[in-house]
Amino acid sequence: MSLKLYFAPGACSFVPHCMLQRAGAEYEPIMVKLHKGEQHEADYQAINPRGQVPVLVDDGQVVTQILAIVLHLDQKFPDAQFLPTSPLARTKAIETLAWMNNTVHPTFTHIFMPQKFSDQADVQANLKAFNTQTYKGLLSELESFVSAKAPSAWLSGDQLGPLDAYALTLTRWGSIAGINPSTYALLWAHVQRVAADQAVSVVIERERLQLNLFKG
Repeated sequence: MSLKLYFAPGACSFVPHCMLQRAGAEYEPIMVKLHKGEQHEADYQAINPRGQVPVLVDDGQVVTQILAIVLHLDQKFPDAQFLPTSPLARTKAIETLAWMNNTVHPTFTHIFMPQKFSDQADVQANLKAFNTQTYKGLLSELESFVSAKAPSAWLSGDQLGPLDAYALTLTRWGSIAGINPSTYALLWAHVQRVAADQAVSVVIERERLQLNLFKG
């Protein structure tokens, strides 16, 4: 099979996973169990020495970094209309995708894996607490982006796309951080609408994801 996607359940690899499924692509989904350290094994390091997901292999060529993968899939499957085609609308969609990836995503990493940034327990606790509050504000910003769209619209156009899948991922991560997603009513409604999509629901089932992990 010419297309392979290396993914980890619940990671940002959910975004290209949904794109491939919605495009009706023939691809091989390959699970990488991060909690078991499979990203550090020699076979995976040979594919991506950074030990990260997602990784897309297209006809033997390795593509890493979610922004690059999203743009590649958008061009590979133009009929899926993942991103707008008009220059300004496309630029704005990529702008939002980059913000999700380079601002919201790393903030959650400071909550979920503070040990990556300090080996001191007190510093880790402070990182987690501080970034949890920051993340709440970022979810509010994401909700404002949702509210700016018509109730029936997807985040980057007429079709469900990578921004919608990433919004679901970031909101789900918030629930892991102890943030109740129902606090953000418009965002949470949008996330549930994304999850109800037939292709997305296949990915959710394959990754065995629970949409809301908030425990109150």
